[in-house]
Amino acid sequence: MIRNFITPLILSAATLHAMPVYIGTNTGGSGASKGIYRADFNPETGKLSEPLLVAEYSNPGFLALHPKKPILYAVGQPKTAFPDGTGSVAAFNVVDDRPLEFIGEASVGGKGACHLAVDSTGATVAIANYNDGTISTVKLDENGKPGEIATLISNKGSGPDKSRQEGPHAHGVYFDRANKHLFVPDLGLDQILIYPFDAATSKLGAALPSLATAPGAGPRHMAFAPDEKHAYVINELDSTVLPASYHEGKLTALATVPTLPKDFTEKSTTAEIEVHPNGKFVYASNRGHDSIAVFQRNADTGALTLIQHAPCGGKTPRHFKIDPSGKWLLCAHQNSNTISVLGIDTVTGLLAAPSHTVAAPNPICLLFVPAR
Repeated sequence: MIRNFITPLILSAATLHAMPVYIGTNTGGSGASKGIYRADFNPETGKLSEPLLVAEYSNPGFLALHPKKPILYAVGQPKTAFPDGTGSVAAFNVVDDRPLEFIGEASVGGKGACHLAVDSTGATVAIANYNDGTISTVKLDENGKPGEIATLISNKGSGPDKSRQEGPHAHGVYFDRANKHLFVPDLGLDQILIYPFDAATSKLGAALPSLATAPGAGPRHMAFAPDEKHAYVINELDSTVLPASYHEGKLTALATVPTLPKDFTEKSTTAEIEVHPNGKFVYASNRGHDSIAVFQRNADTGALTLIQHAPCGGKTPRHFKIDPSGKWLLCAHQNSNTISVLGIDTVTGLLAAPSHTVAAPNPICLLFVPAR
């Protein structure tokens, strides 16, 4: 049973060398979540401890870390509602094995904040706002506290799926390694929007040429290969992955691949995508088919070849994360309120059957916090 109150974390000898995993949740779901949780993962055994509540906050969906300070950020809903009804970005100090310490929060300028990313200087956090489709950047002060909005961008347009694409729906934000561009998959517009980024001012410039998906594809998230020669976009609505070559702010589409078996005809949508740390494999989650699609990646061309549909161990794999060792994949199941651990064969890329599962309330984001 998940503890629904904040207590100091008491670690056993078996978890002293484990890596913390923070869990973003939906506090309005059936799992009775109350905020951000923490579990400890042992990369030697593949065991995950019981998650404990470490910060009460409303709908702290996606999480991100400051690149230089022990600070965790979450998008969600503010402790006290803003007059304009906008969402929030909150900052918390990560202090050893104790509960998170709330630093402060700020408006993100849009509604339905669903994803965030912190730039490599630690001076800016970018936010995708799903409900109104806006994209914003918020300044971070020298202590990592979020403050004023530097940029707020509104787009127009729609897609062919009238139930899901009636307008823009920014769904993710990603900085490139050079910290010069921000990439925004927009589910409603069937585009990966690209903006120049000025780290000194935290501002975004005028949009650059975007990468278009197939009509009705609904791009959701993306991931760069370790060498950043290619990027991989997961399309939620048509259950595909779009590989693209990348060079200095320009994405060029390659051949799209499906994430579902050819004979699967039931309802399913995709959610998350990640490239293995060794750059040889790409993983994508199917919600409905409840699986992880595994692809072999050609490092030269960027092309993907399907090699496995692996059962994920729960219902509705909203998010997953590969641990830093590259030997394990942790999968968060939103509708079964669980997190499962799957082993990875780092030579073949294949996933083993789930070896360990713990209860977790409405998990929708997993974040490893390496030792500093």
